[in-house]
Amino acid sequence: MPTLVLKLAPLQNPERYRQLASALTDLTVDLLGKRREVTAVVIDDLPAARWHIGGAPIAQPTALLEISITEGTNTREEKAAFIQAAFAELQRQLAGDGALATASYVVVRELLASDWGYGGRTQQARKLALAA
Repeated sequence: MPTLVLKLAPLQNPERYRQLASALTDLTVDLLGKRREVTAVVIDDLPAARWHIGGAPIAQPTALLEISITEGTNTREEKAAFIQAAFAELQRQLAGDGALATASYVVVRELLASDWGYGGRTQQARKLALAA
C-alpha cells in the first residue's frame, strides 16, 4: 500500500500528472512488488520561485519524490533499483533533453506496520488477520 508524494518545479502542464502517476505506479509495482490497486500518487507542482537549491532559485527542473512502504518488505537492492529508475523517469518526463537538477531526490521511507494502513486498518492488523 505504498503512497508516493511528488513535489516538482517549475509548474507543469496538468496533462503531465497522469503520465507521471502512471509511470511511478508502474515502477512501484514492477520494482518493489507492490499492489497497483492500493498505490496512491499525489503530485504537487510549485512555482520555480518557491524552490531553492544551495540558497538560490532553481535553474533546472527539480523534484522530490517520497515513497512510504512497510518496513522490511523490500531489500536494499530493490530500493536502490527503484531510486535509480524513478530518478531516470523524472529526468525523462521533466527535463526531456535537458538535465534534472542534481539535487533532485528520491526518498524511500519505511514505516512500521503498526504505524500506518489504509481503509481504516493498519498493515499489522491485516497481517495478523491473514495469519489467523
